[in-house]
Amino acid sequence: MINYFEDAVKSICESVRFDSSLAKYSSKFPFGRGAADCLAHFLALAADLGFETHNYDNYIGEAVFGNGQEEFAILAHLDVVPAGDGWTKDPFGGTVENGCIWGRGTVDDKGPAICCLYALKALKDKGFVPSKKIKLIVGCNEENGWGCIEHYNEVASMPKVGFSPDADFPVIYAEKGILQLRLHFPIPQAPFLHLEGGKQANMVCDRCEATPRSLISAKAKEFGLTVQSKKIISYGKSAHGSTPELGINAILPVLRFFEGKNEVVARILDCVFNDVYGLKTLADETGNLTMSPNVIKYRKGQVLVLVDIRYPATVPVEEVLSRVAQFGVKYETVHFQRPLFHGKDSEPVQTLLKTFEECTGKKAEPIAIGGGTYARALECGVGFGPEMPGDEPVVHMADEHISLERVKFLLEIYEKAIERLT
Repeated sequence: MINYFEDAVKSICESVRFDSSLAKYSSKFPFGRGAADCLAHFLALAADLGFETHNYDNYIGEAVFGNGQEEFAILAHLDVVPAGDGWTKDPFGGTVENGCIWGRGTVDDKGPAICCLYALKALKDKGFVPSKKIKLIVGCNEENGWGCIEHYNEVASMPKVGFSPDADFPVIYAEKGILQLRLHFPIPQAPFLHLEGGKQANMVCDRCEATPRSLISAKAKEFGLTVQSKKIISYGKSAHGSTPELGINAILPVLRFFEGKNEVVARILDCVFNDVYGLKTLADETGNLTMSPNVIKYRKGQVLVLVDIRYPATVPVEEVLSRVAQFGVKYETVHFQRPLFHGKDSEPVQTLLKTFEECTGKKAEPIAIGGGTYARALECGVGFGPEMPGDEPVVHMADEHISLERVKFLLEIYEKAIERLT
């Protein structure tokens, strides 16, 4: 497998150089030109390695290995969240420095997708004949609504079983439900002329700005705000929406600055930050509910707040919504995915767990996460890597990177895992 290490590093760097974040729709490029070009690069690479490939209208594509009657999926994605602020490296540079590849998508999820492709190549080269038809499916809209998966289900056949290399090791047996809501707070006599922050529902807001209606108070700096001309600006730290505790939400200081000036602002704080209705107390073995208000805008007499909620896998979504209804404001569902939950003793979970233990020499237990992966697009899907317990969190953050040692490990473990599962 080590023979493909340098090839994998080169291919990851090339892939990262495509800005495949969501861009303007067109009939030819449904998620933007960058995502389509990144998909074309991946499929050209797969074809060069000897695999049958399919591009489904620039929504999603696949590389196919084997001719078995039963199908097996490896579900990954090539789209990325926006770069955001705070980078010390070029987010789309794909450079190798200090033993790491740097750039948006190195971990989430271009790096793992390419490692899976080279793992298939290694199996092919050694004469492995899978008992199943393996489909390495790569989507272009995982971060923004799963339109790619919807399209695939319309034009192709989705396998029932598989894994997604877009989560954590040792193996994911459960994922929380995902509920992204847009809350509408009417605000008469708003204390600001302009308020805006955040880029995407599943990224903790790292920058928020406002233009106060009156002169800026000298106390602005006491709230950690930067004063720039007639604006106040808050800088935070981005993180994945499923782990808001790893970030610093830039919306909070701005709302606190205006809290004493308007009762609606105080109510927004109570609902989405102070959690006065107890949403975060909902819990089960997959953890507590998390709620992250990641995008805010003031428009036409309303403050619109886009909130990312990850709710426990065994808690009915109706229970979550009943508490949201207590906010007493209009809300709309922007995105919803039901939870993923498989038994810890199920066959794919145990097979992957044993593979992890063999490759690391460590005993481990299956885990649950708040993130949502393509695994839930399958009847029996689980998450498997690439992140390790104790890793520095980099997903959806500035200076995302993957170590060269991790690339070597992924090539090894994905080869063994695919061989055993197929």
